[in-house]
Amino acid sequence: MLNFLPAIDRYIFRLVIVPMLGVFALAASLLVLDKMLRLLDFVAVEGGPIGVVFQMLATLLPEYASLAIPLGLLLGILLAFRKLATTSELDVFRAVGLSYGRLLRVPFAITAVLMAVNVALVFFIQPVSRFTYERLEYELRSGALGASIKVGEFTTLADRMALRIEESEDDGRQLKGIFARVANDKGQVLSISAKEGAFLATTDDPDTIILRLTEGTIVQDTGSQTPRVLTFTRHDLPIDLPAIEEFRARGEDEREYILPELLRIGWADNQSETKRDASQASFNFRLVEVVMMALMPLLAVALGIPPKRSTSALGVFLSIIMVVAYHKVNQYGEDLAAIGMFDPILALWVPFVLFAALIIWMYYRVAFVPGGQAIGALESWFAKVSKRFGKLFRRKRRVVLDEEAEA
Repeated sequence: MLNFLPAIDRYIFRLVIVPMLGVFALAASLLVLDKMLRLLDFVAVEGGPIGVVFQMLATLLPEYASLAIPLGLLLGILLAFRKLATTSELDVFRAVGLSYGRLLRVPFAITAVLMAVNVALVFFIQPVSRFTYERLEYELRSGALGASIKVGEFTTLADRMALRIEESEDDGRQLKGIFARVANDKGQVLSISAKEGAFLATTDDPDTIILRLTEGTIVQDTGSQTPRVLTFTRHDLPIDLPAIEEFRARGEDEREYILPELLRIGWADNQSETKRDASQASFNFRLVEVVMMALMPLLAVALGIPPKRSTSALGVFLSIIMVVAYHKVNQYGEDLAAIGMFDPILALWVPFVLFAALIIWMYYRVAFVPGGQAIGALESWFAKVSKRFGKLFRRKRRVVLDEEAEA
């Protein structure tokens, strides 16, 4: 598939793509699993169908992908160049005249493709999926998704009925131990108990369902001292579904606007200043997050190449810390710009310029300064700390072994 590329480019492509996809899958899986536990608990509390959990998770995938793609890109390139450096292959490439710019040709091509994917995600797909998630959550809370009656609790329906179910089987299709207290149009109160029951849909009225009860008793309060008691083998009890308000339109939150809407609202004279500030902040935040991906290959090279005769992995951990910290700074800048405290250009692009300058300086130190290291001082400190901890661990281990030998 890549036979049109030179052999060196195909080799670097294989080195980059495998860890990149692995990191992307790992990061996305961790984010999804963390959210899945919360959604399962939320759906269980609301009494909704389990299938809605996977629908809600699917709407969160674009947001998680927009976070996992830059991290996967960075670590994929970093681990590839780290392998080249620790196996001395990088020295061979440099000795035959291949510059870092030449070696980064394929990583930059991959970056361009992923930037295009991220643009589609953050400006078009993610806003719509975020709105869909909010709608599903609203429908689950309101009962529009068929949320079941909570077992063991009294549930009020249409302000005329109190219903309690002792046990539910077959995903809510079979109910046992049913008690209902119903007020009819004449002001009379019916107390109904049944051994079993099931909910049935009606074809003529979608706003009404039938609770079919079997083997039960009806106690009717007639106002006299002696209530009327009836037994039944089967009894159909109509239940009016509660009215569900229509969910709001997309756009209550600026994060739900796609790119054309952000540009139209953010610079429109007929919009309020608060609306314009929030839209401009959201637009600049998304844009700066995408543009920063263009510098990920340089940061990966600067942090992925350890000092000579060293296999330190400090650069791997530092790269993750830097990217996550920069993302949090951007989020804080977006919040400040959205409430009008700072201009979006200052709040979001000044940190970008500072971070970009740091990355370019670090890359320059590694690529153009002989023997240069962007984090040389940190590497030395990390090596000293690691040696001290190693000596302490060996000393404690020796003490434990001596005590075991004496025993």
